[in-house]
Amino acid sequence: MKKNIHPDYHEIEVVMTDGSTFKTRSTLGAEGDTLKLDVDTKTHPAWTGGAHHLIDAGGRLAAFNKRFKDFGLK
Repeated sequence: MKKNIHPDYHEIEVVMTDGSTFKTRSTLGAEGDTLKLDVDTKTHPAWTGGAHHLIDAGGRLAAFNKRFKDFGLK
């Protein structure tokens, strides 16, 4: 293995969205740094099964709903 080409691998603390923490090893930052998550498995709809929210960017969703309103879909 080549020397002096690999990033420093050290321990950091990860803070979940609910405030719980755990320690892991990472190349992020420096030894003892903290990574605060905005989205994790406790809040992301992919893991929680939460309701889907559609964001209407530029009226595309409104145009779609107008075009297909007679199909009886909600």
